[in-house]
Amino acid sequence: MPQNSTGSKHTDHDLRIASILRGRKISLKVDGKQVVAYEGETVHAALTAAGIRRLKGSRGIFCGMGICYECLVTIDHVPDQRACMTFVEDQMEIITDES
Repeated sequence: MPQNSTGSKHTDHDLRIASILRGRKISLKVDGKQVVAYEGETVHAALTAAGIRRLKGSRGIFCGMGICYECLVTIDHVPDQRACMTFVEDQMEIITDES
């Protein structure tokens, strides 16, 4: 398991590389649960770091660059937003599966 700069191991709740400089820490609400994110991250990056891999049933994030549309989520009540192309904002509400 990777270690952060203090030598402690990452938890299963945050899969980010510890040595990367990040923006301000913010909070998202994903499927009703609080998730940590950092300014400058995409929704895709924040979801991946939180261990969220499946979106809209069996689909997940595929290309990560806005071409495949496999990462569609509802953001702040607006459906079909691409997680890989949308930057996080503090208190953003994301729904990954509406089925």
